[in-house]
Amino acid sequence: MASASSLQDSSSSWKVILLLTLGFWLSSILMLDGIVMPALYTSGMMTDPNFAIAGYSPFSLFNQIELLCAGLILTSILGLRYSQHPWNRPGWVTVLLSLLLLATALVDTYGFTPQMSALGLQLNWFVKSSQLPASMNQLHLGYWLFDGLKITANGLLLWLYNRKTNPVTMME
Repeated sequence: MASASSLQDSSSSWKVILLLTLGFWLSSILMLDGIVMPALYTSGMMTDPNFAIAGYSPFSLFNQIELLCAGLILTSILGLRYSQHPWNRPGWVTVLLSLLLLATALVDTYGFTPQMSALGLQLNWFVKSSQLPASMNQLHLGYWLFDGLKITANGLLLWLYNRKTNPVTMME
C-alpha cells in the first residue's frame, strides 16, 4: 500500500510541474506574439537600422526559456508516464507532442533567431538600407507557423492532462 501511495504522490508532483510549465509557456508565447511583437512593429522597429541587435537579445533569451520549458515538459511527461499503473499511462501522443515542442524550440533557438538577426544586421555603415531582404518575410512566416504549432501543442497537452479520468486501481 505504501508503494501505491508513493507512486500517486510522485505522479501528482509531476503533473503540477507539467501544468505550471505548460501554462507559463503558453501565456508567455501569447504575450510575446500578441503584445510585444505588435508593439515593436508599430513603434517602427523594422525601419530602425539597429533592430537586429535590439531584437536578438530578448528573442534569444525567450528561446532559452522555451528550451528550458520544453525540457521540463518532456521530463514531466516521461515521469508521469512511468510512475503510473500501466493501464493509466498517458498514450504515446503526449510524448510525441512534447518531443514536437522540444524540436520547435530547438529550431527557433538555433535556426530562426540567428538567421533573422543576421539578415537584419547592417554590416556596411556607409550605405543606408531602407528595405528588408525578401528572405526575411519567409523566415517570419516560418516563425509564425512554428509559434502556431507550439500554441496548438501546448493547448492540446493542457487539455489532455487537465481532463478528469477514472483511474484503474491496483487489485490487492
